Amino acid sequence: MNTTEHIEADYVIVGAGATGMAFADELLTCSDATMAIVDRRHAPGGHWNDAYPFVRLHGPSQHYGVNSRPLGAGGIEAQGLNRGLPERASAAAVRDHFDQVLRERLLPSGRVRYLPMHDWRPDPSEPMQGAAISRVGGRRLSLRARRRIVDATRADTQLPGTHAPPFHVAQSARWVTPGELTTLREPASGYTVVGAGKTAMDTVLWLLEQGVASEAIRWVRPREAWLLNRADLQPRWESFPRALAAQVLQIEAAAEATSVDQLFLVLEAGGLMMRIDRQVQPTMFRCALVSEHELHELRRIRQVIRAGHVRALEPERVVLDRGVLPLPAGHLVVHCAANGIPARPPEPAFQGPRLVLHFVRRCAPSFSAALLARLEAAPLEDEHRNAMSHPVPAPEVPADWLRMQLQEAGNERGWRELPDLAAWLGSARLAGFSTLMARAARERTPEIDTLLSRMRQALEPGLVNMARMLKVGAEEESRRAARTAAPIVEAA
Repeated sequence: MNTTEHIEADYVIVGAGATGMAFADELLTCSDATMAIVDRRHAPGGHWNDAYPFVRLHGPSQHYGVNSRPLGAGGIEAQGLNRGLPERASAAAVRDHFDQVLRERLLPSGRVRYLPMHDWRPDPSEPMQGAAISRVGGRRLSLRARRRIVDATRADTQLPGTHAPPFHVAQSARWVTPGELTTLREPASGYTVVGAGKTAMDTVLWLLEQGVASEAIRWVRPREAWLLNRADLQPRWESFPRALAAQVLQIEAAAEATSVDQLFLVLEAGGLMMRIDRQVQPTMFRCALVSEHELHELRRIRQVIRAGHVRALEPERVVLDRGVLPLPAGHLVVHCAANGIPARPPEPAFQGPRLVLHFVRRCAPSFSAALLARLEAAPLEDEHRNAMSHPVPAPEVPADWLRMQLQEAGNERGWRELPDLAAWLGSARLAGFSTLMARAARERTPEIDTLLSRMRQALEPGLVNMARMLKVGAEEESRRAARTAAPIVEAA
């Protein structure tokens, strides 16, 4: 079957992951637009359809999903490694959330058409047109957007279950993905976890939870990461003084810091940043959140291999940048080395016929997409929209924390200048800290007033110093690169 049907809508949204769904949900609220959503997967939710079964959100459920509908009950976890903190939805709960949004809100509106299991093919000669081709039946649908094509694929996440290891794997090597651990029929003699990111941390914690002895786990960790303390990011009024104090400490420390490394050490001393190994200076930061209980468990793993990245996996050994790790009989390697959200070149969100859903607040895909929908519905020119939606980079290294802060601060200033958008920030479920700040303005206390005063005093000096540190770091990197590239001249 390869017939062609023609569909026209105000917006063609490519991707039904977290950003695509959050954008569609908010646009449905604040406009009368019609939408066609094209997605290559069988159900909404993007990478959550591919996630390993034991994964949960890194942060509170209140920060994720769509704005019109809560994710979870908003409770506090009473047990486990996240006890005492807001609940974090499981992969199944996230998938169910997006499915309910689709079935109970978007489709019943009569303004949304959903095309699962379709590949998007843009028309190179007509920027407002393209084709959706069924991955199952071959049906070809011709789509035309009256207003924009919306690219909701930039936050698509690379997972071990969908992306091959970034190293050579011999045919007879014994390895699994985190998801395949849940299908084991017999225990391995030991486990070698490869990767330094949140997937590897989740896997180590799950193995320990299953009763695997810490001595039976080896962790190939080519880099050490700075981790955010989840306790400082609680979107609850009862916890607002602590969350605000954490924000104040960040900006005050940024105002006084002499270097990025020194800044992070100050944040660590204040409990905001954490690392698994206190003896190793982290060179990675990717917005990973952990609780103090999780950190305690991760530190139980003593067999940490720091010999660079894996270059090859062979039946009896792992080949690394700086050595070889033998694999005992019956040992199982767990591939956790997928790239997550890869860094991409920045580009404007609003590009005439095209709208790119990138982050406008650090590590906040759902909020970012919903806010971009608000900007799209507002009576503004694209130049004005872009001026308050500068892309906030997906972080890779500690210096990216500064870049995120600077970009977000610039965006925030623009949002506050629009009364309707400022009002939305004070009430939107996904706005998190912004809604708490709005409440603080209404329900003032001496403690909160003192913290807000300190924040106002440190904000501008902190932003100026962050820009200075980034400039100094870039100049030092340029000098290092020049020394590396300089030719060697031999004396006559």
